Amino acid sequence: MKLSSLLSLLPLAGIASAITINVDDTNSIKDAAKIAALKLRALYPKGESWFLPGEFGLIQTADGKNNQGYYWWEAGAAMGAWIDYWFYTNDDQFNGIVTEAMLFQVGPDKDYQPPNQTLALGNDDQAFWAIAAMSAAERAYPDPPKDQPQWLALAQAVFNRQAGRWDAAACGGGLRWQVFSSNKGYDYKNSVSNGLFFHLGARLARYTGNQTYADWAQKTYDWSKSNGLISKDYRIYDGSHIPECVVSSKIQWSYNAGIFLSGAAYMYDNFKTTGDTAKAANWEQEVDKLLKATDEPFFNRGAGLTNIMCESACESSPPYTNAPTCNTDQRSFKAYLARFMALTYQLVPSTQDWIMARLSASATAAAKSCTGGDDGQTCGLSWIMQKYDGSPFGIAKGGVGEHMAALEVFQSLLVPGAKAPVTQKNGGTSVGDASAGSGTSGLSAEDLMQTSPTTQGDRAGAGILTTICLGGLVGLTYWLIRE
Repeated sequence: MKLSSLLSLLPLAGIASAITINVDDTNSIKDAAKIAALKLRALYPKGESWFLPGEFGLIQTADGKNNQGYYWWEAGAAMGAWIDYWFYTNDDQFNGIVTEAMLFQVGPDKDYQPPNQTLALGNDDQAFWAIAAMSAAERAYPDPPKDQPQWLALAQAVFNRQAGRWDAAACGGGLRWQVFSSNKGYDYKNSVSNGLFFHLGARLARYTGNQTYADWAQKTYDWSKSNGLISKDYRIYDGSHIPECVVSSKIQWSYNAGIFLSGAAYMYDNFKTTGDTAKAANWEQEVDKLLKATDEPFFNRGAGLTNIMCESACESSPPYTNAPTCNTDQRSFKAYLARFMALTYQLVPSTQDWIMARLSASATAAAKSCTGGDDGQTCGLSWIMQKYDGSPFGIAKGGVGEHMAALEVFQSLLVPGAKAPVTQKNGGTSVGDASAGSGTSGLSAEDLMQTSPTTQGDRAGAGILTTICLGGLVGLTYWLIRE
């Protein structure tokens, strides 16, 4: 895809250079969020002849190989960002894109497992789409037509699918990173897969009132602590390999911290609502410990850069003599920490001052990073530099991640005036299906574990992809780092 064709999607003429933001002015925040949302839209290839709804696709690179691009999961994350944008601003211009993509990618079993993703499917990939569906239900985003899968049922289908993959035989439990045994990473149990399963269970428990979801969330959280993914001082480490079952990568990523933090916030609010004060008090303590553990790795690492978010595992730090090493995925991670801190702000009032101080400082710095490109509004990777860092736009090193992160941190500032996520008993309209994805059609326990493609659609997708040797996207380098 040519950069010129991307930019042609967005009429930027007439917009003043640079993104400016006054964190105390709602209209200023909305204006900044709108620019970032439009920049993200400019990277979405709708209108190209090869376009598939819900995929950002391959990107034309300077070397002409055109073999780099965005993983499928990041599009699911972007749909969640646009859902929140609609919710915070009441601007529905991206809703058509979101609804089309969210329904196109459900797959034949309506569980966000489309055949074209079979050979690269991770539990985390699937879960990011489920989280977007859950957000749609909680934000009272417009429901799909009645003859289409519904948001709540889609989230339940993914949860049930993943519950069937709980692997007690290795490391005493937990989800593996990859779904199929043929995938690189099948021997890895990581924080993002287990964190998202915990997070989704906590949200379903709160939304539906079904205790089974809360039990699964508790089980997953306890396992994550016993396995060391959550350390004794509440840092979230990346993962552990089988058969050693000890943390083999102590790298800390911001999205892992946000996923567990907000999952704990949902657990707190769930038990607060049900009147279980003891469990609510316990989860409030967990929230506080998880929140405070984000400070040193992601906000306050010295150099006078108070409260500004940084992906410290891969971004350059002062004096910025080393180039950042963040890959395409990692450039988006700050988006999810910002999003999930905003959710925590809504659900756990005791966190509000701490969180808003960091979101405000980060948004101010992020705006200063959005001065690149011909239009003077392209966002960079680093916020702590407080200027555009030269981060390439529209190629494998950047684009979607940078603009989604800016969008999320800007719109998160609107959370103080926003309505809390709804539930089935309090404004929710999305129709659920508690048995969706659970294998009630006769799948065996082995099929539910799904170590290889089990449905006809999966097998067909796997065969087609194998035949074409995966092309570009499936051949992208995995970002797993093993110490």
